[in-house]
Amino acid sequence: MTKRYWLLKSEPTTFSFDDLKTSSGKKTSWDGIRNYQARNIMRDDMKIGDLGFFYHSSCPQPGVVGVVEVVSKPYPDHTAWDKKSNYYDPKASPENPRWVMVDVKWKEDFKNFVPLEIIKATAKLGKMKVVQKGMRLSIQPVTKDEFDVICKLGRQKK
Repeated sequence: MTKRYWLLKSEPTTFSFDDLKTSSGKKTSWDGIRNYQARNIMRDDMKIGDLGFFYHSSCPQPGVVGVVEVVSKPYPDHTAWDKKSNYYDPKASPENPRWVMVDVKWKEDFKNFVPLEIIKATAKLGKMKVVQKGMRLSIQPVTKDEFDVICKLGRQKK
């Protein structure tokens, strides 16, 4: 089975990479996705063992802070039918979940934060989804080459 690569966005004020590292087992459910395209990626394309970038978004300096691993198959996102949740969806229920989530686990901290402006300025990353105008999906595919370039940037000594 071919490993795939992803970029997963989270606002650091909501859930940061440090929050993941201090979670039980350094693992969390990637819940609250309420975009059908992102949901379909999780449901249909993400597999156990896939790797992803943890990307801080909607903050003064967005960018990649480290690597996570997908450690579960998709399963119903129970926050959709929890009326107290920020992610409540009145059309969802345990019988008709509509939304899914996967579990991700901390894999690696980068020595260097890789900011969006560096990603944009790196020629080999010019076709990356995150730099394309209007691409706001919270889960995006990343090619193996893009993954390798960003890992190199994040791992290099300053």
